[in-house]
Amino acid sequence: MSIAVKVCGMKEPGNIREIAGLPVDMLGFIFHAPSPRYAGSLDPAIAGTLPGEIRKVGVFVNPARDAALGVARQYGLGAIQLHGEESPDECRFYRSRGLLVIKAIPVGEHSPAALATPYARACDYLLFDTRAPGRGGSGQQFDWRLLDDYAGPPPFILSGGIGPEDAGRIRARAHPLLRAVDLNSRFETRPGIKDPRAVQQFIQELNN
Repeated sequence: MSIAVKVCGMKEPGNIREIAGLPVDMLGFIFHAPSPRYAGSLDPAIAGTLPGEIRKVGVFVNPARDAALGVARQYGLGAIQLHGEESPDECRFYRSRGLLVIKAIPVGEHSPAALATPYARACDYLLFDTRAPGRGGSGQQFDWRLLDDYAGPPPFILSGGIGPEDAGRIRARAHPLLRAVDLNSRFETRPGIKDPRAVQQFIQELNN
């Protein structure tokens, strides 16, 4: 099974077009104002020019429902990634509105399986990310062996400090429920600006 690639934290039109020209599956736009990758000032028309096969993902932290749905309509989002303390009921609400739902689960020094259990039937994917004081983009990895006992459902996206050199490691120990990897800060030349050559090389090595 091939592993999909999500590139997150996009915010600059030219860079978005560059990355969209690569064989990526999802592009993530962060709608959390404190983030240095905040996409709230991005012209929604840019999102409308992206290839139809690329799923547009909006990243939110404890959003108000009406606000999140408004942004989803404005930017034509096909998915919502919830990166706060959103409940399983919140996940089910957005699924009922036709959005694919990704729920972020922070991973520290212990298996995240217990934290993931309440969301088993509430979302489409979990995203396992490194526990950090901020909300993503820390550039730090957690110990991937902590996912060995995760039995789902649902399938998951691997996040947290993945760098250009990690494609071989991911391919070698791919978990049966791993569906995608999330690329962010370690592919940047500055916050929100991704290096197209690094992303392209990673994708080639991942699918070698």
